[in-house]
Amino acid sequence: MTIREIFLEQDYNCAEAVLRWADERYGLNIAPEDFALVSGFGGGLGCGETCGALLGALAALSRARVEGRAHATPSFREECAELVRRFRTDLGSLRCEELKERYRRPDVRCLYVVERAAAVLDEYMRFLEETTHA
Repeated sequence: MTIREIFLEQDYNCAEAVLRWADERYGLNIAPEDFALVSGFGGGLGCGETCGALLGALAALSRARVEGRAHATPSFREECAELVRRFRTDLGSLRCEELKERYRRPDVRCLYVVERAAAVLDEYMRFLEETTHA
């Protein structure tokens, strides 16, 4: 299923949509009830702060990369920082309110941001896969 279908047709918020897409894309095997853990991240944590699509991508990265716990996972902190850096470079901000001003459209909400978050995550996951197995 595409990110567009998940976000628009199934009407998930930005964080839920990115995590659901990533679950399908990377076979993360997230339990259906566990998607609710990111529901509060939508709309920039409900108050326009950090973009929920980015937070959904970070949740996916966490599920894919953490071995037991974050502190026991080598370079995980740096991986998170790099994903955030790539997202900011691609979209120009981390703040939901700023991104909504630039990219939100009444007919498709923040689809562009959600699609870009998924693309940035996908590019980064491929990079990690290549460098881990190089």
